[in-house]
Amino acid sequence: MNDRISEELIELANRDLSMREELAEKGALSGGYHPEMEQIHKANAKRLREMIKEIGFPTISKVGEVASDAAWLIIQHAIGEPEFMKTCYAIMEEHGNDINPRNKAYLYDRIQVFQSKPQKYGTQLTSDGRIYPVENKKYVNREREKVSLPLLSDKKIKDIPEPEDIPEIDSREEDYIVWRRKMGWIE
Repeated sequence: MNDRISEELIELANRDLSMREELAEKGALSGGYHPEMEQIHKANAKRLREMIKEIGFPTISKVGEVASDAAWLIIQHAIGEPEFMKTCYAIMEEHGNDINPRNKAYLYDRIQVFQSKPQKYGTQLTSDGRIYPVENKKYVNREREKVSLPLLSDKKIKDIPEPEDIPEIDSREEDYIVWRRKMGWIE
């Protein structure tokens, strides 16, 4: 196991979470992508790319579970870098038995939602706190169970909007649409 990389991954993730907490306490996280968060996310993604070049993807067997989870957090928060997130997801798929399956589920869903597509596991929420549309309501709990996510109640599943509602859901936040276009998530 690579202790040096493990420790650094955990430190990078903790820096992200500390800044998020600090900004949340100030009420500065709403209203778009905060520049300080964006700066941390970009720096963390840059460093993670370097680590991947050095040791390959930080799987559990390479860096331990906590550090592998920290690598996922860095990827999950690299929202200004669609290709990096997609590439990392593909690599995570290749190392499926050595990655926390919940992390892959969250990343898959986040990528789908940023692209205005239905998610599979129901991990991402709309701006009003509802679960963003899923690929198949009938099978969402089956998919969640496969990756050890808690099952959703029948009421929660019933309240999930349909995939055809995505344009209306996304249109509620014009700034969000503009930002996703600028980042390359959507055309």
